[in-house]
Order: sequence, then C-alpha cells, then structure tokens
Amino acid sequence: MSVITLEGITENGQIRLKTNIRLPDNTKVYVLVPGIEVDEIARVHSPRLQHPEQASDFDMEIVEEPPDAQL
Repeated sequence: MSVITLEGITENGQIRLKTNIRLPDNTKVYVLVPGIEVDEIARVHSPRLQHPEQASDFDMEIVEEPPDAQL
C-alpha cells in the first residue's frame, strides 16, 4: 500500500485539497487534524422498522367520540 500526504482545508464541512490532485471515487482516506479540539455533535437518527412489511401495523385509526354534555 502506497501512502501520500496532501494538505487541504475545510469549506462548508467539505475537505478541499490545496493541490490540483483529483482522487478517484471511493478512495479510502485518513484525516489527521493537528492542533484543534473538536466538540462532538449529537445526532438523532430517525427510527427505522426492522421489518418494513410490518408498517401496516402502525396505520392511524381515528375514533370520534360523541361530545360529553356533562362537562
């Protein structure tokens, strides 16, 4: 495995290399960030069904109750 070192900067969360090198898609890269502390950002992921075929079990059922005159 050959290794090269490239310098870059971040812009809008994307890494832009300072040199005019174009890496092929799906190239594995490792990022080292010297001299900076980064706060971790909490992420809340949307829930997913393990078995999508069970989605019909969660269909909404609307039940209308008659108005209660005694309130």
